[in-house]
Amino acid sequence: MHIGTLFYTWLRGKLVGTDSFGNRYYTAPKSSLHGQQRRWVLYRGLSEASKVPPEWHAWLHHTTDKPLTERAAQPRLWQKPHRLNLTGTTGATFPRGHARSGGQRQHTGGDYSAWRPE
Repeated sequence: MHIGTLFYTWLRGKLVGTDSFGNRYYTAPKSSLHGQQRRWVLYRGLSEASKVPPEWHAWLHHTTDKPLTERAAQPRLWQKPHRLNLTGTTGATFPRGHARSGGQRQHTGGDYSAWRPE
């Protein structure tokens, strides 16, 4: 976290709420950015933008005036829990056949024929 962001938060920030990851969301009541209220997030732990839940993402980007209520923010049965974006790390996943996953690509099965102009 940048020290300038911390000072700005201490001086001007008004806490709006927190999410399930422990991220804290702030607004500056008097300052504006391009005519809109300034909003930001202080991440708990690693600054990972994919840790912002949809209800807070909508609020940060001025899609809604207020974050969703706790009831509306409850995940649906079909929603999977959040996973960090592991791209570029040792925990990244690769599709079958990728050189880094140790596999071999399947050969085309003969069900493909190239288009030829008539």
